[in-house]
Amino acid sequence: MSIQAKIGFIGVGRMGANMARRLHEVGFHLTALYDLNHSAAQALASELSISAAPTPADVAATSSIVVTVISDDAAMRSIFSEHDATSLLVHANGRLFINCATLSPHVHQDIERLVTAKGGACLEACMASSITQARQGTLYLMCGGQPDVFAKARTLLEALGTTVRYIGPTGEAARVKALVNMVMNSNTAALAEGLGLGAALGIDLTLLREVFSQTGAASRVLETDGEDMQYRTHDCYFSAAHAAKDSAIALDLAKGVGLSLPIAQATLNQYRCLVEGGKGDLDKSAIAELAFQDRFAPPR
Repeated sequence: MSIQAKIGFIGVGRMGANMARRLHEVGFHLTALYDLNHSAAQALASELSISAAPTPADVAATSSIVVTVISDDAAMRSIFSEHDATSLLVHANGRLFINCATLSPHVHQDIERLVTAKGGACLEACMASSITQARQGTLYLMCGGQPDVFAKARTLLEALGTTVRYIGPTGEAARVKALVNMVMNSNTAALAEGLGLGAALGIDLTLLREVFSQTGAASRVLETDGEDMQYRTHDCYFSAAHAAKDSAIALDLAKGVGLSLPIAQATLNQYRCLVEGGKGDLDKSAIAELAFQDRFAPPR
């Protein structure tokens, strides 16, 4: 794939916008973008000197590669609808779609079937990183699809990520990503409870975080979320709502193979409490609000 391939974006929220900025910065040819938030799309398009398209179909019409960064299964099915003249499928023939959202594996598989039937190709490129990495081009990307499609997309993927792994057929990367986020979310909930109990016992939390970091309580989540939990600075890098969505995907996979995962289920319940209490747009670190005394009261 040439760096001059025409690239469009669907979904320019926190992750998608910074991925687009990264590709523009390193010399890729961006053509158009689309987002339901039209003002955000227009602002980014102006920044990058490209077009803010009125529909997904218009992005595909001017692009040979379309990167999608969509929030959930329903949104993904909408932009690839068989029954909507504004969907990406209208111009799927000859296009490559690189789908970066955390979705149910069967949705990635369904979309691939639809696109392939129209003469296009799909690759899932699941991201195990956050906003800073999207902007810097240091994402950890787990890819699923046909090996030749992965090879075709590799130049673009390596501009976005320092680790680009081929996992297997379509759906496999989504399964692995669901497990990554399930474990991460459970670790986040456990850390929140450890710090919440420490606070209730009168232990200095800065000291406690340092001890955690030097013992078996150490974790990547401690590095990224521990200070935020202590000081209640829950600026969003990965939202509580997305944490709930992703843990639910993993638990659906577990149900499909007859497994009960009580820790993951308890974590999902906590994140759903945050969402139901109007805190879903906060960072996943906000789960600490449920573990500390005299903080957020969950809905009854």
